[in-house]
Amino acid sequence: MRTRTTAALRHAWPALAAYTAVRALGLLVFTMWAHRDHRGVRHLLMESWDCDWYLRIAQSGYADELGTRIDGNNLAFFPLYPLLIRAGDALVPWLPRGAAGLSVSVAASLLAAWGIFAVGDRLYGRGTGVVLAVLWGSLPVALVQWMGYTESLFTALCAWSLYAVLSDRWLWAGSLAALAGLTRPTGVAVAAAVSLTALLTLRRPPAAAGSRRPLRPLLGALVAPLGWLAYVGWVGLRLGRWDGYFAVQKLWRNEWDGGVATYRRMRDLFVTERPALFVAMVTVVLLGAVVLFVLSVGDRQPLPLLLFSGLLLVIVLGSSGVYFPRARFLLPGFPLLLPVAVALARARAHVRVTVLIAAALTSAVCGGHMLLGWHGPP
Repeated sequence: MRTRTTAALRHAWPALAAYTAVRALGLLVFTMWAHRDHRGVRHLLMESWDCDWYLRIAQSGYADELGTRIDGNNLAFFPLYPLLIRAGDALVPWLPRGAAGLSVSVAASLLAAWGIFAVGDRLYGRGTGVVLAVLWGSLPVALVQWMGYTESLFTALCAWSLYAVLSDRWLWAGSLAALAGLTRPTGVAVAAAVSLTALLTLRRPPAAAGSRRPLRPLLGALVAPLGWLAYVGWVGLRLGRWDGYFAVQKLWRNEWDGGVATYRRMRDLFVTERPALFVAMVTVVLLGAVVLFVLSVGDRQPLPLLLFSGLLLVIVLGSSGVYFPRARFLLPGFPLLLPVAVALARARAHVRVTVLIAAALTSAVCGGHMLLGWHGPP
């Protein structure tokens, strides 16, 4: 086992090194910008916005009643990340609790980059895997990957769950999807992708399914949604009502409206004389994600990747909730980047390097603006 892990790490090291370099550049630009503006780097990365919610959950636990305060019930936040913060704080109690959260995120981001590389490598080769990991680290809101947020942990669980599906490791796929369902509400997307793919696998002849143990896909399908269902069910029990979790989401003004609110927000952007730069950036990301999904379908990506990306898009675009965090909500959708990664991997070296450097620099500037120029949450 150790030998295989070491060999896999050696195979993935270019992706991990390149990803780390891209994120280090983004962190450097942000730090210099923050010092120039006399803003606290530690506070912004460890304690601002949702970081603070997770830290308070790790310290004091969850609310035990619904209440009526808008945007004020911490049951909207899933439990795995604050549990890891609490565990990290217990291991190193002399460090600030925010440092434990940031450490979890940075470590998870490396696991995510590794998993993303593994998916790209399995489908299209090592070069595509490296480019895919770098592109994920170069997204406009990628600075969040090294903040006290859940996106890195969630992406790592999704990436390795999808890789497990591609390699017919159904128990791993289901277990990791279940953990993803304990991390973010959109964990339902990866759970559905794993379960549906597993059930479709069961319909094939044993030889075509590539497995001598047909019970494993079934078990994977059953396990995958358990994390999400467990937390949603627990919230209902805690609040004494079957729709407790959805009532909490309603207090956060976050319901599914089929995309009506998203359409109105985009329409308003195009008629506003001077739209906020960050909101414009979010809109470009959302529209770009739709285009990339169409390209992914045209490229006939494996079904679990298409299911995951498609369901993630449906959830994010169909929500009536706050508009500007939606580029962050799409961070786990790394399969959407595969068409670009494949094209760059096949391009000439100087073209590939130029595009990736430009993407890394753009990401660094966008990340700085997200936390220092934009005055809302990322």
